Amino acid sequence: MFKKRVSVTALAIAALSASWVFAANDARSSIHVTANIPNKQFHVQPRNPDFGKDEYMNYNPVSYELSSIRQAFDVKNTDGSVHAYLDGRSILSNGVVLIPLRVWFNDVLLDEMPREVVDDATSTPGTQVEMFIHANHWPIPRDPGLYTGNFTVVFDAVPRVTL
Repeated sequence: MFKKRVSVTALAIAALSASWVFAANDARSSIHVTANIPNKQFHVQPRNPDFGKDEYMNYNPVSYELSSIRQAFDVKNTDGSVHAYLDGRSILSNGVVLIPLRVWFNDVLLDEMPREVVDDATSTPGTQVEMFIHANHWPIPRDPGLYTGNFTVVFDAVPRVTL
């Protein structure tokens, strides 16, 4: 009985050590999968499901302007209006220089304070509105470098007030 346990243990160790040797030559790939299925009562979703992953603002060296970003969103709240605000500063930075960005949603300029972006009457059946992101015009050339930014737009379902 003891010999069987020793030989089984030795066999297990040999098998594991072989897999450790092979593991050194493994290739791995991380895969991140997300699925967002909106409910029928409230949703705010970009028409392009890839929007927000990697957006680019191209620089025009003649006018010193960055291109704007536009995206259509589907918005619905059957129980009231929709408010939005920015979570984080909407800027581009190269580590030294900051370029402020202005974010408009349905023609409402967003900042850190929640604002109504779609009223109750419009959001109840659902609607399509536009997000517009742009940098202010700068009359002189921008400092060279890679500029990046990251911010979040938060959408709140605000319940209808009934008296």
